[in-house]
Amino acid sequence: MISIQNYEDAERYLLSTIDERVSRTQPYRLERMRGFLTELGNPQLQFPVVHVGGTSGKGSTCTLVANVLQSAGHSTGLHVKPHLQSMTERARINGHDIAPSHFAEILAGMMPAIERAASRGERPSYYETLLTLAFCYFAQCRVDIAVIEVGLGGRLDGTNVVSPLVTAITSIGLDHTEVLGSTLTAIAAEKAGIAKVRVPMVVNIDDDGARDVVAQICAEVGAPFVDVATRPPSAYLKHLSLTGAFQRTNAMTALGIFEALPLAFAPSAQAISQGFAATHIPGRMECIARKPMTLLDIAHNAQKATALAGALREMRATSVRIVLSIAKSKDAAEIIAALVDIADEIICTTFPVQPGRTPIEPNALAELVRAHGCRTEVVVNPHEAYELARRRSGEDDLIVVTGSTLLVATIRERSLGPVSSQTC
Repeated sequence: MISIQNYEDAERYLLSTIDERVSRTQPYRLERMRGFLTELGNPQLQFPVVHVGGTSGKGSTCTLVANVLQSAGHSTGLHVKPHLQSMTERARINGHDIAPSHFAEILAGMMPAIERAASRGERPSYYETLLTLAFCYFAQCRVDIAVIEVGLGGRLDGTNVVSPLVTAITSIGLDHTEVLGSTLTAIAAEKAGIAKVRVPMVVNIDDDGARDVVAQICAEVGAPFVDVATRPPSAYLKHLSLTGAFQRTNAMTALGIFEALPLAFAPSAQAISQGFAATHIPGRMECIARKPMTLLDIAHNAQKATALAGALREMRATSVRIVLSIAKSKDAAEIIAALVDIADEIICTTFPVQPGRTPIEPNALAELVRAHGCRTEVVVNPHEAYELARRRSGEDDLIVVTGSTLLVATIRERSLGPVSSQTC
């Protein structure tokens, strides 16, 4: 039996389970997840859920929804991924991460069930274990409601074991095509797999074909289809603290979710305004310095990069300098194509390698940048890349650190320190 005595033990065990290839497309994986959760008393069924999927925007939308529900007086759990600096960020209640000691305590309690599953050749993956830990934490703390972000796809995702009050799809784009399919309609079908009978599904999809696929699946399942893509901007957007048109789109999705919630959870106008104003998301258009202004934004697919470029255009900076690193599993050419028009220079770098995540060589990124005629430089060390960007930028310029979550986390940690951790 693996012994979990403290958070360091917990982290060490979880990192040992990372394997990006495990069970992503295997149809039996949800049955495996359900069996594991049954051994733990089905914690995911002990609180109502808002379940949110989509290619981009789902984490921000989840955070907006959770903050508004908290402002409305509900004890609110939040599970989003990836985390920036600590696994404890995956299990949050009322804006506070689970305490490291409590994290270790819950994982230790899960270990007998994990070991039994392992003896059957069904050890839960890294992602499934973290998700289950969040479920257990929310159940232990008796949250009123939890907001759960889909990890990958929807139909076979480990989160698709909840019994939601509302589901949502924030967007459809080309990402994880090796798992979800190579067309928008194929990806839409996978993401629509979270639809449940008589549970409203709120969608904000701008592609007609993808939206039609989701509408058809909702009709087949018996899930009310709520389309917010063509709704006019709401007056609530003036309270939104998040920057960029894409965040205004996410806020419109959140407003659709609030309308679809049962009356007991429907927030007041004041709660919506307060929740929108209070939402600040680490690593999402996050300002960490001024003169020159420096923003952190995780844009690890083409859709996110396009949204980032649009937000930067709104800011009308004198000059934009981007510090960029991209993981090997991502479409670097499409990401760079979305960024070059807004950038005066792109400094290509790396990030610390972790199991399952390796950066593209910065020289290879620089070649892609040069092909667009954009100025570029290679600096392998990410901190040195950031410092070079600062030296080359004037007070009225803009620096953006983007691409991989791990690059953003690396720069953020040195600049701001760890994300706060508290318990229920």
